[in-house]
Amino acid sequence: SFSGRCILSDYMVGRDANRGDCAQPCRWKYHLVEETRPGQYFPINQDENGTYIFNSRDLCMIDRISDLDRAGIDSFKIEGRAKSEYYTAIVTYAYRNAVDEYLAAGRPENFMPSQWILDEMEKMSHREYTHGFNFGPIKNGQVLDTGGYIRNWDVCAVFKSEANGRVTVIQRNRFYQGDELEVVEPFKKPYKVTVAELYNENDGEFTDVANKATDVYSFRCDKQISKDAIFRVIRK
Repeated sequence: SFSGRCILSDYMVGRDANRGDCAQPCRWKYHLVEETRPGQYFPINQDENGTYIFNSRDLCMIDRISDLDRAGIDSFKIEGRAKSEYYTAIVTYAYRNAVDEYLAAGRPENFMPSQWILDEMEKMSHREYTHGFNFGPIKNGQVLDTGGYIRNWDVCAVFKSEANGRVTVIQRNRFYQGDELEVVEPFKKPYKVTVAELYNENDGEFTDVANKATDVYSFRCDKQISKDAIFRVIRK
């Protein structure tokens, strides 16, 4: 959100947020000092870890596409600095589909994207969402009790190859025999596959869990998987 907090990065550690190098000091822990009481530190909304008085929610406007259109905006820039390839891919994919739905519906007022598109915004690492200052003074725009992220899903594997009814992947996070994975591919709605006959190609044996980072695993799959596919699983 446009709040002025990002200048703290440049001031405190010399890393310019406007050049993609933000140190995210708004997520750090702070205490308040009153000028006539040096050395006395006052916590604000403190938990056992400290306080988070500058900790903004993440800006998200995907449910207000119609308002952005009526404001005369012709293109959207998705914030991707210091984000993973997965985050950038999922957010741009969700907004692209939301805009396409909006245009196909004839640009209606109070447009709301399909639920599966809104769900995509919950499937990568993020903080609680806000509309920021787009509709007046911000309300509940800060997260005062934690500096952490919401992470309900993990990227567990990336596609390597497929043959003879089996897909071979490179492990990124732990997943198990019998898990239901979601497959994310370019230009396609995500779909599900179930891990069956999980096999560790490095060890040469069947296994119940893919728990070795960057090892190659394969499992039975009756769907044709794209070479650019990413697999994700609900975090346990």
